[in-house]
Amino acid sequence: MGVYLPLQVFEILAVRLWQNETGFPWDVPILLAIHSTAQPQLDILAVVLTKFGSFRTVLPVLSAIALILLTQRRWRSLTYLVTTAFGNILINRTAKQLMHRMRPHLWESKAPEFDYAFPSGHAMTSMTLVAILVILNWNRPWRWLVVMFGSLFLLAIAWTRLYLGVHFPSDILAGWMVALAWAIGVSIIIKPHWQPATAINTNIQQETSLLPEEKKVIDED
Repeated sequence: MGVYLPLQVFEILAVRLWQNETGFPWDVPILLAIHSTAQPQLDILAVVLTKFGSFRTVLPVLSAIALILLTQRRWRSLTYLVTTAFGNILINRTAKQLMHRMRPHLWESKAPEFDYAFPSGHAMTSMTLVAILVILNWNRPWRWLVVMFGSLFLLAIAWTRLYLGVHFPSDILAGWMVALAWAIGVSIIIKPHWQPATAINTNIQQETSLLPEEKKVIDED
């Protein structure tokens, strides 16, 4: 379900956009409503904040996480991170070339973009980062903090893209959905948290604090 539902939403958006290049009736009204809040201070905030959703900015963060996983010899988690991150780029570029959706031109943007719009690269990259962090920390007690702050990050990046007028809302939604489906799908295949039974038993033995006499009794039982 974690793969099917977001992938189904993306498929619906892509098919309807393919059939009707004018987009969706709710795209422009949402953009205009957001643009009605424009002011110089928000212009500066949006221009600065939107950079945190680009792959160039996210890449150092992913590289740092990869280095940590490498030092911990968490090979499956490392493979998952690399596959998900670079697969995100390939999917985004391929989808944009297939869909050929032009950017909105409702007002002059403070940070114009000149490539295709669907799906949003910033939405995909931010969702990929958050999904990787959530999945890698899923067995940790602080995973809900990752979910909470990750959700705020997603909304903030999405707001910047809409505020700057470089994406339609459907571009953002499509980016979120395809990136989420990809991240979950890769995790199902690679299983980043899986460990061989021998490794688990070794960890248990290393962490036990039983006395030798207690261990002997347990072994006899």
